[in-house]
Amino acid sequence: MELPIYQVDAFAEKPFEGNPAAIVPLTSWLPEEAMLAIAAENNLAETAFFVPAPEGADAAGGRYHLRWFTPTVEVDLCGHATLASAHVLFTHLAPGLKDVRFETRSGELTVTREESGRLQMDFPARPMKPAAAPEGLAEALGARPLGVLKGTNLMALFDRAEDVAALRPDVLKLTRLCGPLNVGLIASAPGQEGSGIDYVSRFFAPAHGINEDPVTGSAHCDSGPYWAKRLGKDALVARQISKRGGTVHLRIKGERVELAGTCADFMQGTIHI
Repeated sequence: MELPIYQVDAFAEKPFEGNPAAIVPLTSWLPEEAMLAIAAENNLAETAFFVPAPEGADAAGGRYHLRWFTPTVEVDLCGHATLASAHVLFTHLAPGLKDVRFETRSGELTVTREESGRLQMDFPARPMKPAAAPEGLAEALGARPLGVLKGTNLMALFDRAEDVAALRPDVLKLTRLCGPLNVGLIASAPGQEGSGIDYVSRFFAPAHGINEDPVTGSAHCDSGPYWAKRLGKDALVARQISKRGGTVHLRIKGERVELAGTCADFMQGTIHI
């Protein structure tokens, strides 16, 4: 069997920025073990697979079923691979589309082309609540956060962007801490004054096979509502300050979060299985 594959840098203006995702368009689902094997072989943070919904796609808007896999597990929500999947459709497979609707384990996700050239995603908001710091968190991160919030993930708050950039977490300790809780860890702080960035973050998910994710759209469904409330504004610009880095534009709309960014093609090929 031969399958097309695209590698796309999401939340990036050019290759080697943002978060790389592999996208595999299908006409029908492969066995789950085959999709997981492909994701493990790609060894990227996410490999996304999509198939047309039964009603297919038309010029008024495409509808597809979408699934995401890390090298070790299937996940419920992934922002950057959703953005990259929409980019593949808009750029290579269905350039006439103006919006794409994905049916996923997290419900329907819509991606729309903006006049600015950014792709805008409509995701569920995932508010967080203050929580006690898990035992060993400071040791795992290498620094003691000012506070901790918990929701779908944990979020450790710091005073300055420099504090987040300086973190050198102990991956083994972080895996032991986050694994039993089945969460990733967001480290976040306000952006530097005058930088045009409202908040910065990093995201660690070693229990899911990702020591540090370059840019994590889904994590901004957690962090965005918190920072919107704290800063008193609904429109935000966030910067994930991983080694590759990436910028996410957000708008908080009640129980939804709009995430926008751009993508860059890196590679197109064929899988032989």
